[in-house]
Amino acid sequence: LDKYDISLEDVLAIGDSETDISIISEAGMGIAMGNASDEVKEVANDIVSDNDNNGFSEAINKYVLR
Repeated sequence: LDKYDISLEDVLAIGDSETDISIISEAGMGIAMGNASDEVKEVANDIVSDNDNNGFSEAINKYVLR
């Protein structure tokens, strides 16, 4: 991020795994997929639909293409 002069506050992170917790909690907007574990959902700013129901597209439409 430093290379591109981007602040974590300007980052949207989407994830569903425990390995995603750090970036979801540090990003300006952290999104958990509906199929994520409770631990991931607890640190997220929002929760979208699961992988089988276009959750990723939902997040992009809601936060990027608004």
